Amino acid sequence: MGRGRQKAKHTKVARELKYFSPQTDLSELERELSGKPAGDSEWPEYGDYDQYADYESDDEDED
Repeated sequence: MGRGRQKAKHTKVARELKYFSPQTDLSELERELSGKPAGDSEWPEYGDYDQYADYESDDEDED
C-alpha cells in the first residue's frame, strides 16, 4: 500500500475517533469510580474457599 493510501486511512480513523461520541452510562461510571461492587458479580466470594483453609501452610519454604 502506498504512503498516500496509508495516510488517508489514518486520517479517516482519526476523524472517526475525533467526532464519535458514544453514550456514556453515568451511573455505571459512578459505581466504578466509587468502588462499589456490582450486584451480579461473576467471581465467587472468598467464603466459598474456607473449606481449604485447613490445608494452607504458613511456611511456603517446606521442601
